Amino acid sequence: MQETAADQHEGGHDTIARYSKKHVAASKGNFVLSVGVSSKILKHAAYQDGDEFTSMSYTAVTCEPDDFPGRYDLRQRRYNRQIKIALVVTMYNEDEALFVKSILAAQKNIAYLCSDQCPKSWGQDGWKNFVIVIVSDGRQKINPRVLTVLGVMGLYVDGVCRSSVNGDPVTAHIFEYTTQIAVDRSLNIRTRKEGIFPTQIIFLLKEKNAKKINSHKWFFDVVCEVIQPEVTMLLDVGTKPTAVSFYHLYRAFERNPLVGGACGEIAAEVGKNCEKLLNPLVATQNFEYKMSNILDKPLESVFGYISVLPGAFSAYRYRALRGEPLRKYFLGEKPGADIFTSNLYLAEDRILCFELVTKKDEAWYLKYVKSAVAETDVPDKLPELISQRRRWLNGSFFASVHALTNCTQIFQSPHSNWQKALFAVEFVYNAVNLLFSWISLANFYLAFYFMFKVSENVNSDSLPFGSASSNVSIVLRELYIFAIVAIFISSLSNRPQGSKWLYYGISALFSLIMGITLYVGGWSIYQAINNFNHRMTTNGVKQSAWEYFRSTTVFRDLVVSLLSTYGLYLISSIIHLDPWHCLTSMAQYMLILPTYNNIFMIYAFCNLHDVSWGTKGDNKIVDDKPMVAQKAGKAGEQVFEVEIPTESDDIDAAWSAHLGKMETYRGNPFDDGGKVDPATKKEDACKEFRTRIVLSWIITNALLIALFTNDQFVDKTFHPDPQNAVNSYLTFLFWSVAILSAVRFIGCVVYIALWWGEKTSDAASAPPIHKRA
Repeated sequence: MQETAADQHEGGHDTIARYSKKHVAASKGNFVLSVGVSSKILKHAAYQDGDEFTSMSYTAVTCEPDDFPGRYDLRQRRYNRQIKIALVVTMYNEDEALFVKSILAAQKNIAYLCSDQCPKSWGQDGWKNFVIVIVSDGRQKINPRVLTVLGVMGLYVDGVCRSSVNGDPVTAHIFEYTTQIAVDRSLNIRTRKEGIFPTQIIFLLKEKNAKKINSHKWFFDVVCEVIQPEVTMLLDVGTKPTAVSFYHLYRAFERNPLVGGACGEIAAEVGKNCEKLLNPLVATQNFEYKMSNILDKPLESVFGYISVLPGAFSAYRYRALRGEPLRKYFLGEKPGADIFTSNLYLAEDRILCFELVTKKDEAWYLKYVKSAVAETDVPDKLPELISQRRRWLNGSFFASVHALTNCTQIFQSPHSNWQKALFAVEFVYNAVNLLFSWISLANFYLAFYFMFKVSENVNSDSLPFGSASSNVSIVLRELYIFAIVAIFISSLSNRPQGSKWLYYGISALFSLIMGITLYVGGWSIYQAINNFNHRMTTNGVKQSAWEYFRSTTVFRDLVVSLLSTYGLYLISSIIHLDPWHCLTSMAQYMLILPTYNNIFMIYAFCNLHDVSWGTKGDNKIVDDKPMVAQKAGKAGEQVFEVEIPTESDDIDAAWSAHLGKMETYRGNPFDDGGKVDPATKKEDACKEFRTRIVLSWIITNALLIALFTNDQFVDKTFHPDPQNAVNSYLTFLFWSVAILSAVRFIGCVVYIALWWGEKTSDAASAPPIHKRA
């Protein structure tokens, strides 16, 4: 059953809730308030009795997260519940559409875990084992529309929050309620008639804006320390897991007690009928995400160490995180860190993964779960994508350096010798990838440069652009160099949002150059095949196709390199039974690849001094009426005076007011006007660090280009045939790509074999539906 706000409202929009003064006894000196929920919330509820359904609890927290467990309590501990999964949903100022997308998806997952359709069903009371923790970063920053939705679900009441209690500033506001209502993306209410199970929710509204990592601190050090969940899951608002994703992710921990962390597939949201793929930026990210989940994550999972479990959707065994991993994870929120550490903690989830697998006295490893899928919105505009990748690239680069320089920690763990050997191989593989990432600017230019040289050597009588080929090559090289210089200049002085047309123009130029380069590569292969046929038919040379391929160096290297990249994409996708992105997004990815390699990399390195993640610098405390405890009663106990709806009609009116507001949101998406906070002043030391890194990077790549575009590196002594005149570095480059691709392919195949084995085992061990609890 789906009811609109108009159906539920009954009293109309003119009903006004009356607020009455109420004295609330202090709980150990703390302000903890129980607020009755509207009878309309319970109208279609499966459970209509019991404190967790009939009242919402509010706690004004006046301490830091580390001190919470000894001073406050949460309902789950009071009810003595064994929590299997605690899910944290972090948000900032996202609108109600993104919020309900994630929360409804989580509620559907709870329903699946408790249903007969689940192979390992928790049973009808299984919802008691699951808690959703919503952490919002700053009371002034939260979208008021989201508060309205929370009010409709029974998790928020206007006028309760206070900035201080007995003179102590409030650090967080905690609302607890077990709701039996869900709100869908059309802002319709769903109840048990649509399969919604009761959902234990803790809404933690931080008073100040203090970044996402601080939100995780409130989750781990406050909620998890109190309720002690078996598994913790992380989800960003706007990310939508499928209805079975939580089950598959949790099963990874059930199957193997040594799994300390796991992640599923993050998929780009492509829209209804794949309409979003019409945007080439979305299509490119769709292909990128898919190939990462087909090649990179499976390989790392086979090794046992996944370099990053995405914060948008991942899970950890709480017992594995306690101690050193969480301590290192939260170092990133401490002020005064140097520039290296600040960049390192742009990728704090990578630090957490490294510390987990290298934890002393405990042998944990990380796993990728292919069956657990979650969709997420991706940037559809170039400036936003550049800003996102600046954080990702800088964070991942410094985190990789940190992991490699501290890789010996793995030998202090109690992992088996076989597992340590696998880790060592992975660290070598990561070191090679890091080196290639450092020189990728030069390698990309050299590949473009050599492609034209190859086309001239294959058949000098037939060139890709005829007599104009030489001029085309020269013009494109000059344009390429101009584009690189323009990116460096703009990256050192302009925000992407402020120079968006410059970036769009350069990106289009790179796509044109890439398209021509791919054409030249295809032309070279075509001409090489023609040369073989010509030898066989005209010159009468008896040579097998394999012998020609083996002996014709240029042709061989080019074919091997192309097959080991684009061929690998297609073959591995077919093995994973997921090839459709190759048809819808591969061409866009190939054309926009130079933007990733050049624009994103240059902008990231040129802005190493910018270590902002998401804090907007607004940490003002809301100036509202403070909560003051007074002496009252014969025993002189402390009480607080608060104004809230107390009568049944007034409580219903307050809920109807929330519902009436939500009714007006349909067809009126939230728009913050694109406001931009003022840029913070950068310290000279940070800029100096940035300058040293960028200069080292430029010099390294420039030397490579100058060295290997020198004709002295073309070996014609032993191969007078132009088809065998080869640049030594080009051969090294092509075969390096082939070897790295082979490693990825082996990991992909091994993972899919293990995955099928797990599926078969689960299917064989699943009890019949009628015998489940």
